[in-house]
Parts: sequence; structure tokens; C-alpha cells
Amino acid sequence: VQLVESGGGSVQAGGSLRLSCAASGRYNFNYAMGWFRQALGKEREFVAGIIRSGGATKYADSVKGRFTISRDDAKNTVYLQLDSLKPEDTATYYCVASWVFDDLVADKGLNYWGKGTQVTVSS
Repeated sequence: VQLVESGGGSVQAGGSLRLSCAASGRYNFNYAMGWFRQALGKEREFVAGIIRSGGATKYADSVKGRFTISRDDAKNTVYLQLDSLKPEDTATYYCVASWVFDDLVADKGLNYWGKGTQVTVSS
């Protein structure tokens, strides 16, 4: 499974971005998909996950009500809409795919990762 993120950039606080993650290779819609982020000098942290289109989603408390995860299985793409951005959202955002949703959220097991896209929020 190969994952390629796009859509990162620099915005001011309060702004919005939409990240995309295109999946290919041995990917299919049965994979759970999600996003993690890692800020400079900090550990990687879970941001959002989705089981399947129209299925269960999960968000980190720090992004609830501001970020929205979705997926388009016809396009093998997962999205992360980032609204009301704050400077503390600045990080490299990584797309992840996993057979097991709980493993994805816990960042364990055999997961597939993209190379990341940078999001920078200025105050």
C-alpha cells in the first residue's frame, strides 16, 4: 500500500486547509484510514480516523469540532478538513492505513504510512 499526502501549506490562525491522501497498490476500501501529526520536538499523535465511508470516526480531543475526516473510496482518497486552525496545529501530518481500526488509533501493528505534508499556522 502506498499513500501520498497533499494539501499542506501555511495559513494564518483561524484559516482552513484540506489535506488529501491518495492510496494505491494493494489498497482497498476495507482499510481503516486516518491521520497523525508530529510537531517539531514532539511525539507523533493521533488526529483522526475513519473505518469506512459513512462509518465510524474518531478524533483527538484537541481537534474535535474543528477537523473533519472523510473518504471517497471511488477515488481511493481520504481527506482531512482543517478549520479554525491554531498555531498549535503546526506539524507534519501523516496519512495512515490499517486493517484494524483500533491498531490505527493506537499507532501499533502493521500500518502503512505516507511521507507527510507540512501544515504551518501563524498567529
